Amino acid sequence: MEFLATELLYRIGADLTVVIHFSFVMFVLLGQILILIGALAGWKWVRNFKFRMIHLLSILFVVLESLVGVTCPLTTFEKWLRDQAGEVSYQGDFIAACVHEALFMEAPPWVFTLCYSLFGLFVLITFFLAPPQRAKKQEVTKET
Repeated sequence: MEFLATELLYRIGADLTVVIHFSFVMFVLLGQILILIGALAGWKWVRNFKFRMIHLLSILFVVLESLVGVTCPLTTFEKWLRDQAGEVSYQGDFIAACVHEALFMEAPPWVFTLCYSLFGLFVLITFFLAPPQRAKKQEVTKET
C-alpha cells in the first residue's frame, strides 16, 4: 500500500512538473505577445524593467540550452519522476496529458534550435525597439 502511495506522489509530481513547464513556455510566448501589443497600445507595465529582464533571460536560457544540446532540466526531472512512478509511457491525467502533447512535438533537434534562436532574437530586438524602463525613484522631502 505504501508503494502505491509513493508511486502516486511521483506521478503527481511529474504532472505538476509538466504544468510548471507549460506555464514557463506560456510566460515566454504570451509575454512577448503582450509586450508587442502593450508597446503599441502604450501600456506602461510592459516596459517594467524586472519583467522584461526575466522575460529576456527566460528565452536566452532556452536558446543556450538548445545550442549546447542540453535537455531542459524540467523535462529531465519529469522523466525521472515518471520512472520513479513506474510509468513506461506518458499516462498522466487528462489535463497533464493535453499539456504534455502540446509541449512535446516530434521534429529534428535543429528545427527546435532554429525556432528557439529566432524567437530569442525577436525578443532581443523587441527589447531594443520597446526598451524597458526602470522605475523612477520619488524624492522624499522632509518638512520640518
